[in-house]
Amino acid sequence: MKRKVGFLTTLMVFGFSCAAFAQGAAGDAAKASAMHFFVFSAIAAGLAVAIAAHGCGIGQGMAVKGAVEGIARNPEASGKVTVTMLIGLAMIESLTIYALVISLILIYANPVSKLIQGFAGLTK
Repeated sequence: MKRKVGFLTTLMVFGFSCAAFAQGAAGDAAKASAMHFFVFSAIAAGLAVAIAAHGCGIGQGMAVKGAVEGIARNPEASGKVTVTMLIGLAMIESLTIYALVISLILIYANPVSKLIQGFAGLTK
């Protein structure tokens, strides 16, 4: 529990320090709001991946637990249970990959970023 709190505190400190440095460098209110948009997009992306990985880790642990219990009760069905478990684990892991893709879109290819940059005068 202490590790999670320490990690989240470190993440928040780094995230808010980036916002503070960006605001000091921007100077203009529009540029500062655009920079806040990007900082909060990065924080949202990190939280999305963290929550997805946490949920998928719990789901995969429960799946492996159920498979091991099933094999312990019926050792002859270990082949079918293992194959079904591996397919289920792949499906569970795909959810984390979807969250990662959406997070990368939020950070690098955000469709709203061009609109925000245009309002802030950051376009070339």
